[in-house]
Amino acid sequence: MKLLVINNLSSGFGEGAVYDFMRSFVHDGDEVCLRSTDGATAVSSLLHDASSFDAVVASGGDGTVATVSYTLAGSGIPVLPFPAGTANLLALNLASPMEPHALAKMVREGRTLDFDLGEIEVAGRRFGFGIMAGAGYDAAIMHGAEAGKRLFGPMAYISAAIANPMPQKSRFAIDLDGRRVESEGLGILLVNFSKIQFDITVTHGNEPRDGEFDVVVLKAKTAFDLIPAVFAGLLDRGGDWPGRTDALEIHRARQVRVEADPPMEVQYDGEATRLMTPFSARVMPRAARLFVSEEGFNQFAEWE
Repeated sequence: MKLLVINNLSSGFGEGAVYDFMRSFVHDGDEVCLRSTDGATAVSSLLHDASSFDAVVASGGDGTVATVSYTLAGSGIPVLPFPAGTANLLALNLASPMEPHALAKMVREGRTLDFDLGEIEVAGRRFGFGIMAGAGYDAAIMHGAEAGKRLFGPMAYISAAIANPMPQKSRFAIDLDGRRVESEGLGILLVNFSKIQFDITVTHGNEPRDGEFDVVVLKAKTAFDLIPAVFAGLLDRGGDWPGRTDALEIHRARQVRVEADPPMEVQYDGEATRLMTPFSARVMPRAARLFVSEEGFNQFAEWE
């Protein structure tokens, strides 16, 4: 095989597990090309000849994987989301192994599925996302966690949430496939994959191949008001499927436009953009081809 590895040196804890992956992966006759960035070189510029490779490994956090997948959207080039970031939510959602040797074996097995991507446009700039994007409280948490991610890992997000118990509240005007909805709350999320940290599901379904977003308005007045919804998400793992309480208002749409008064900061896949609403977004149906484990294949293949 001919493999292109995109390595984000600034992601996660910098432990270099991707090098163990490459050593485990290579067989006689294989070629592995490693291209690295610390953020100064755009990830997209490292993929100019990706079509000449059998597969691409995106080593970094969820934002790195999103950028690689978005750049290669619709190309049919399979991408391995290599979990080298802080939270690695995509690997969690896909039920992928975290160990580099198991990931190397998974690529050799060649099992792939095509998943939806989201495209968000804000302030004239476009970004691709695989898990979720949004504005408001979630973006504030991503922003607040940036400084501590390498030191504290996923706990940096908890610390950022605790540090902001009374986040800004805004009034939303939301266009959902041409239908206008008005609401208010602490933030809004466009959900493709639904699992977040600690295996909590934002919505009951985890349906990243259905061509639609779950559009979730965080209706709570304070961060503490979201706690019942968090517990409800935890109980999903036991098959109880409790309601998400009045703290969440959930819609479905393929194309979304959001205005907020006052404006809110926008984030995608854990990346704080420092750009403000309004934003628009659309689903790119099954635009990303990803390597999956047997468990992940069994979970998502039913959407064929």
